[in-house]
Amino acid sequence: MDYNFLLLLIIQLLVAAGIFVFLVYIARFMVNKIKSDPDFKNSKFLNPLEYFPSEKLASLGQIFYLVMVFLFIIIELYLIFTWKDGSFPILVLDIILSIYLAIKMNMDSLNDKIILFSLIPFGSITGIIFGDTSLVWIDLFHIFGYLYFIQVYYRKFEIFTKNMGLGISILLLFTIVWVSFLFTMFAEGVSPLESITMVSNAFTSNSYEASGNSVVGKFDSLVLAWGGFLLSSVGTATLAASVVKKYVDRQFDDMENLIKSKKEEK
Repeated sequence: MDYNFLLLLIIQLLVAAGIFVFLVYIARFMVNKIKSDPDFKNSKFLNPLEYFPSEKLASLGQIFYLVMVFLFIIIELYLIFTWKDGSFPILVLDIILSIYLAIKMNMDSLNDKIILFSLIPFGSITGIIFGDTSLVWIDLFHIFGYLYFIQVYYRKFEIFTKNMGLGISILLLFTIVWVSFLFTMFAEGVSPLESITMVSNAFTSNSYEASGNSVVGKFDSLVLAWGGFLLSSVGTATLAASVVKKYVDRQFDDMENLIKSKKEEK
C-alpha cells in the first residue's frame, strides 16, 4: 500500500514537472515569436502611449510591482490555508504566474536553478490534472519561492520609483487596501477572493457585499471595479495635464509677445 502510494506520488510529481517545463517552453517560444514580429512592434493599438499619458504609465509601473506582490501573497494564503472558495481560478493563476516568473528568470547559477525549482506549482498542477489536493506539503518549496519574489518585486518597486523620480503615495493606497483585505478576511470569516471582492466594492463604490454569486462573477466584479477606478484616474490625469499644458503654452505666448513688443520699442 505504501509502495503504491509512493509510486503514485512520484508519477504525479514527474507529470507536474514535465507539464510545467513544457508550458514554460511554449510560453517562452510564443513571447520571443511575438516580440520579433514587426507588426507587433509597430502596432498602434498595442502602444500604451496611445491610451495613457507618459506620467500615468510611470504610475502604472509602480502599480504593477505592488499588484504582483499582492497576488503572490493571496496565492500564498490559498496554499497555506487551502480555502475551497475560488480555489480553481487561484490554481490557474498560480500556474500562470509561475510560468511568467520562470520566463523572466536567468538559469545560469545554481541559485537560479533552485529558485526555478521552487516555482514549479506541483500542488496546483496535480490539483487540476488529477484532482488530488493531498500534495499540499510539497508546496512548501513553492511558498518559499513566492516569499523570495515578494521581496524581489518590492525591491523592483523601490528602484523603479527612485529612477523615475516618483512619489510613494501609492503605497498609502495599497496599505489601506491590504489592511482592509486582512481585516475583512478574518472579521467576516471569508476566503481571500471573497475578501478582496468586498474590499474592492467598498473602496470603489457604496457596496460592501461581494458582487457575483459564482467565482467568475466575483472576478468580473473585481475587473469592473478596478478597471473603472483606473480609467477614471487616467481621465483625471489627462484632463489635468491638458489644462496645465494649455496654461503653460499661454504663458509662453504672453512672454513671446512681451519680448517682441520690447524689441519694437527699441
